[in-house]
Amino acid sequence: MNQLEVLRESLGQCDEIILDALLMRNRIVEDIMAYKEANDLPILQPEQEARQREWLERRMEGRRHKNEVSAVFEEITRNSKMIQARKLFDYNIVLIGFMGAGKSTISDFLKTVFAMEIVEMDQIIAERQGMSISDIFETYGEEYFRDLETNLLIEMQSRTNVVISCGGGVPMRERNVVEMKKNGRVVLLTAKPETILERVKDNHDRPLLEGNKTVPYIAQLMEKRREKYEAAADIVIETDGKSELQICEELVQSLRTLDTEDQK
Repeated sequence: MNQLEVLRESLGQCDEIILDALLMRNRIVEDIMAYKEANDLPILQPEQEARQREWLERRMEGRRHKNEVSAVFEEITRNSKMIQARKLFDYNIVLIGFMGAGKSTISDFLKTVFAMEIVEMDQIIAERQGMSISDIFETYGEEYFRDLETNLLIEMQSRTNVVISCGGGVPMRERNVVEMKKNGRVVLLTAKPETILERVKDNHDRPLLEGNKTVPYIAQLMEKRREKYEAAADIVIETDGKSELQICEELVQSLRTLDTEDQK
């Protein structure tokens, strides 16, 4: 056996060790999830991830291939999050609510903590149409836009473990509610009109609010939609005065409770 063969054999042994360690690590991740569920502990613990990053930074200080090793650990962490998400949710999470209620913000946070794919309906539709939502309304009308929303919801039924952030008008169409519930739990995020105004006042891609950014108008429009929003929702979460972590922890706990009740 020449030197090259010896080195390749050593490399293969390293791969065996890495593979066994990864399989063990994934089992431990599942065991941690089971322990948290059994003992009613918070699922989201971002401080633990921060400690892991600090540990890796200390271990790799001054070492060669620091960036390469860090990238590997980043992917390992991402896969651990995906394991957690698949264990928690075997369906899509559909976020609904008035514009500015926090759907995009919470979607991004769920992506961070669970490595879940995000589908921003307005963004996808705008990209596919090659124009802004305001331009779609102006060029083709609201009915055309609502049809695009319905078709996208139908498309999402073949997917799982995706966070779908719906435009504010999506639940107003009864067929949309039917379609989103075929493979998803519907989470309604709410906020006070004053909070909504503060969040959307500098945004100009909200055609229904453009020229009407006042608390009374927002309150009136929210009231018109409230009944259908609440009828569509599996759970309702108020976002006023809460951090992203608090909202997401409440979301996860509420969905776990709902899933447990459905299994009885």
